[in-house]
Amino acid sequence: LYEQRNAFRKENWKGLAANYEKSVFYQLDLLDAANEFVRFNLDTPDVLQEDAAPMLRIHNRMLRARIMKLREDKDCAKEEQAAFQLLRDGLLGVMNERKSHPTLNVYSDQIVWSRSPVRIDVAGGWTDTPPYSLYSGGSVVNLAIELNGQPPLQVYVKPCKEYHITLRSIDMGAMEVIRNYEELQDYKKVGSPFSIPKAALTLAGFAPAFSTESYPSLAKQLEAFGSGIEITLLAAIPAGSGLGTSSILASTVLGAINDFCGLAWDKNDICSYTLVLEQLLTTGGGWQDQYGGVFSGIKLLQSEAGFEQHPLVRWLPDQLFIHPDYRDCHLLYYTGITRTAKSILAEIVSSMFLNSGPHLSLLAEMKAHAMDMSEAILRSNFDSFGRLVGKTWIQNQALDCGTNPPAVAAIIEKIKDYTLGYKLPGAGGGGYLYMVAKDPQAAGQIRRILTEQAPNPRARFVEMTLSDKGLQVSRS
Repeated sequence: LYEQRNAFRKENWKGLAANYEKSVFYQLDLLDAANEFVRFNLDTPDVLQEDAAPMLRIHNRMLRARIMKLREDKDCAKEEQAAFQLLRDGLLGVMNERKSHPTLNVYSDQIVWSRSPVRIDVAGGWTDTPPYSLYSGGSVVNLAIELNGQPPLQVYVKPCKEYHITLRSIDMGAMEVIRNYEELQDYKKVGSPFSIPKAALTLAGFAPAFSTESYPSLAKQLEAFGSGIEITLLAAIPAGSGLGTSSILASTVLGAINDFCGLAWDKNDICSYTLVLEQLLTTGGGWQDQYGGVFSGIKLLQSEAGFEQHPLVRWLPDQLFIHPDYRDCHLLYYTGITRTAKSILAEIVSSMFLNSGPHLSLLAEMKAHAMDMSEAILRSNFDSFGRLVGKTWIQNQALDCGTNPPAVAAIIEKIKDYTLGYKLPGAGGGGYLYMVAKDPQAAGQIRRILTEQAPNPRARFVEMTLSDKGLQVSRS
């Protein structure tokens, strides 16, 4: 009987895969399907034709990669990269129609200055990440914050007489001069100090693929533009902070270039271009970071399904953050531990591609949880808000077990009894620890304990305040 059942299952899998257009094959848990294909020694499904739906092609490539990985086929990495490339192509395809013609929009002695807060996500993080957001939409509650009374991400753009582009980073102590299109489009190196401004200038029309005009060289384009360009970056925040630094810095750069070049993008456009910029850099990522920093205050962000992600911003009352009874209960502590989000992101996104049942179920819970958080804030229920922050932390750990490494767990153990809830913003694993103390007295105890028992020489408290401005752009 078991042999007959397995024979039927084997034929059913073959039939479902072959007739994918009229079956539910690519809506199934493809992690489970990959295991079944290996167990029954079935042929790996063929690569789908280019006229197939984009999302089906992505699922197909990731399924092939998973089957190959289980069979220890070295080509599995190529298939996985093909899936990510299809995702990038889908997101970029929407923007490829939007080409730009930058024109010099400042006086020769003017400087454009843009600055942004960072963000703390308190519920729904990960639901904004493609491909989940593309077929289910996302819901996130986050807040824009300034650190020690200042927006920590700042960008300066000014004209220069030479027809080249000069990039500087104050915090990294680096400088680079770009003289041709090839150097400008060399932005895919993760960790490079100037990947973001190079990709931003590309999207702004300083590269042939995104320009409405054609020029023989970058120097000729800058000559027609009327000047060279000098961009200076300052990220006054440690790398791997978990506060959305990379995405929001990209938005801050795009905001400055937008004003400098007269591109007439609004804040929503800047956030959309940031999502595309991250695909150009191959770092991936969703939309909540840039929307969290570009738009002020605390808000519920919601998007619909589809390759064009345009989240609706619903502002929430700030009573729980500015009222004297609650203001001092929000604590931000830099743990001195860092972790890069790219490897975490790739692993979780792969599970989304494969319709992993546990992952999709958890993401649906996170999406609903964002609505519960929004309701608690609307009702100004501080106790409920704090406990829901704690629930967010539990959900994040369920999605990625590396979110709470032993070094972070040791810090939390010292202060958890004084809190209603706590979490590491972003992907977790390091960076900042956000805590909601039970009351101002408990907040004082937390400050005393973590100051006296700092886990490393870099760990420290940072003053956080709700930003009422978001991204700001001004001129000298």
